[in-house]
Amino acid sequence: MKKLLITFAFGLLMFGGFSQTVNPFPKTINVSGSSEMEIVPDEIYAVIVLKEYEKRGTGKIDLEKIKAAFLANTKAIGLPDSAVTIAQYEGTNYEWWRKKKKSDELMASISYQIKFTNSKKMDELVEKLDDDATQSFQVVRVSHSKIQEYRKQLKIQAVKAAKEKGAYLAAAIDEKLGEAVTITEPGEAMTFDYRNLVSNNMVYKAEEAENAGGADVEFKKIKLRFEINVVFALK
Repeated sequence: MKKLLITFAFGLLMFGGFSQTVNPFPKTINVSGSSEMEIVPDEIYAVIVLKEYEKRGTGKIDLEKIKAAFLANTKAIGLPDSAVTIAQYEGTNYEWWRKKKKSDELMASISYQIKFTNSKKMDELVEKLDDDATQSFQVVRVSHSKIQEYRKQLKIQAVKAAKEKGAYLAAAIDEKLGEAVTITEPGEAMTFDYRNLVSNNMVYKAEEAENAGGADVEFKKIKLRFEINVVFALK
């Protein structure tokens, strides 16, 4: 019984010792740092919708012919096969074919996703597209082949900016910046304006190119921005 009471007392002593642990960082400062960058995208994804159509004096131009012409044009401007993928294909299932036999008005369509490395290649393809077959041409996404590297660089710069800010704010109250207690990454902001990049029936920056006197028009830049919160000890 005595042994049990001694063990119980020792446990209470240990618990009391832990509960009275001194805060190692009694004084801290919470600051944020940010960094941003604008980059010209070298990965531009566009979706092009092609559809069968009726041509006066010729009849219907079927999808196989439209596809063959389109793929030939992508090769002609130097796009690799890996840059061209099918996004959607309408008119290949049994039900569709069954209905098609009853009505010649049904037209098959196909959507291709193209990955461009610059706007010049995009313009070259636009010039070769069949106006009648092309239903729409839309930029759906942009990125950069080194975007992960840029993200890393910006995050490092944001942390350094937070440290610099913390140092001069601490100096303002006659304190010195100590070690970092926590580093929090709230998130990132990536902005890109698609409004001028959506084109129907191949109207893609034609006016801008004409106004520029034939000069290459730079693709709109991606803006990357990071903000990092850091808590520093004061000493």
